[in-house]
Amino acid sequence: MSAETASLAQRLRGGMSVGEFVERFALVGAWIAVIVVFSALKPDTFATSSNFAAILGSQAVLVVLTCALLIPLTAGDYDLSITGVLTLSQMMIGILNTVYGISVYVCIVVALLMGALVGLINGAFVVIFGIDSFIVTLGTGTFLGGVVLWISNSETFAGISSQLTGPVVVELFLGVPLAFYYGLALVIVLWYFLEYTSLGRQLLFVGRSRSVARLSGLPVGRLRWGALVASGLIAAGAGVLYAGITGAADPVSGAGFLLPAFAAAFLGATSIVPGRFNPWGSFIAVYFLVTGITGLALFGIQSWLQDMFYGGALVLAVTFSQIARRREEHVSGGREG
Repeated sequence: MSAETASLAQRLRGGMSVGEFVERFALVGAWIAVIVVFSALKPDTFATSSNFAAILGSQAVLVVLTCALLIPLTAGDYDLSITGVLTLSQMMIGILNTVYGISVYVCIVVALLMGALVGLINGAFVVIFGIDSFIVTLGTGTFLGGVVLWISNSETFAGISSQLTGPVVVELFLGVPLAFYYGLALVIVLWYFLEYTSLGRQLLFVGRSRSVARLSGLPVGRLRWGALVASGLIAAGAGVLYAGITGAADPVSGAGFLLPAFAAAFLGATSIVPGRFNPWGSFIAVYFLVTGITGLALFGIQSWLQDMFYGGALVLAVTFSQIARRREEHVSGGREG
């Protein structure tokens, strides 16, 4: 059992202090407060079932993409190619399905394989050649963006089969598009993987200290490589979901997800399990950020506010998550001693 896991178990047995409780659930409280404030100010437009359903369903892509990002981040690596993979996945489905009439199910498999291949390539450069993951994935993502513009000739392809759009955005459960539940299911699976499986704990150990992980006999290179493959695969899944939500393939719209995904990942690391990248924290962060932006948009705030909101949130989230992480490491080290 890792020191962090032992520390968490010890705190759970002894109960949480008020300060720990506030730290872990402050973002949840802030989200609730934002909902209450905007519901009071705009009851006819914000506080409606259709608005909440739209918020929940429309952000499923961002939830899935953030989950893709969490895996390499947990292992101590960055993956800036996720939006390139998403956009290429969406475009492959758009072209293969609308132009060549290939079954949407075959298109999905091809898109997912592409995502895994990109992850394999990223991992090869990072692990075998020892190049920093930030540089590798930045280059790969830019390259994929060029591929998308090339194969699409900078055109948008509409009319993706209802076999994809139906089960994603048309069909509802409790008034909410099924896309939301796909994202929620992935969050649950990823939470279980990171918290309750040996492989998930090994990833966390690698992210904390690669040198110590090597001395402990962990296959650090394979774990980092596998994290990048998983990231590419899930990012491609986000592209599939995006194609289902929009019913089309746009060569540039996917790039706008990169900053929100990082903002949600780092802001989520300040909540639920402060100091750690965790799926539930990121899930709450996604909807906290989007709820705030949606509410402000109802007051006629211009679109540039979204970039300011996400950019500011990212800087603050990185700061707070680092503070929380250092405090957690200090507490764990003190208990070990």
